[in-house]
Amino acid sequence: MTTYTSEIERPALIIRNAKWIVILGVIFSAIFCGCTTNPYTERSQLLLISENHEMKLGAQAYQQVLNDPNTKISTNPAETEPVQRVANRVIEAAKKSKYAQTAQKFNWEVSVIKDDKTKNAFALPGGKIAIYTGIFPMAKTEDGLAAIMGHEVVHALARHGAERMSHKLGAQAVLTGTQIALKGSDVGASNSRAIMQALGLGVEVGLILPYSREHESEADYVGLILAAQAGYDPRESVRVWQRMQQAGGQRPPEFMSTHPSHGTRINQLQRWMPEALQYYERAPKAPPTPDLPSF
Repeated sequence: MTTYTSEIERPALIIRNAKWIVILGVIFSAIFCGCTTNPYTERSQLLLISENHEMKLGAQAYQQVLNDPNTKISTNPAETEPVQRVANRVIEAAKKSKYAQTAQKFNWEVSVIKDDKTKNAFALPGGKIAIYTGIFPMAKTEDGLAAIMGHEVVHALARHGAERMSHKLGAQAVLTGTQIALKGSDVGASNSRAIMQALGLGVEVGLILPYSREHESEADYVGLILAAQAGYDPRESVRVWQRMQQAGGQRPPEFMSTHPSHGTRINQLQRWMPEALQYYERAPKAPPTPDLPSF
């Protein structure tokens, strides 16, 4: 049986479709206007957040960490001096890299956080670097620390934080648009909820998590090159991740994780190593130093 739309219903239907068209238009306009290309991987990036706003957010987040009553800033030269040495060389390499324009804008700061149980490091937009002392046994040497720091610095230089925020804004726009469309349909409340839940899971597993893993791999790759250009042996990066793998800990399946598995990272680093070694051979070498403090 053929179903007809009455003259009374047609204006409302047109309005609902118009809303949907406008929403899609806004989404696609934002996507096309906000795209840029990573200078190393030539990957297209969706960036809807301005660089100045991103750097402001980075500075605010950094101060929140440093001002936290539970944060203890190390003043021990055995911990701070190797971090500062590595940071100086990595920052200098960044200022001569394909990210030079961004690196020159950053107001770089480096802090060592005394926390021997936390195997972590980060670099926020604007060049705000923090190294937790718990990462020292994983890095073991300044070459290993350069691999870790290079990775973190690339996250900031490549604007991965702004890209993740942009993806979430785009995903939220799609979800909102779908919700509006469903309200104007005959799908029904229970089916609408099921559709929204499935779409939300699909966005998370099919868009947010894969891009997060891609950011990690991109930071591994460019960070390897940056550390090599700073004069640090890139081969130590593989040993860092082997130590991470040996340290163990429960991890979700890779497709449900924000990070590649340790095995994936090691394989990728080994694949990129010939290119990184070419940069290392041409770079002024970092002077030999003792191993980092261990606990």
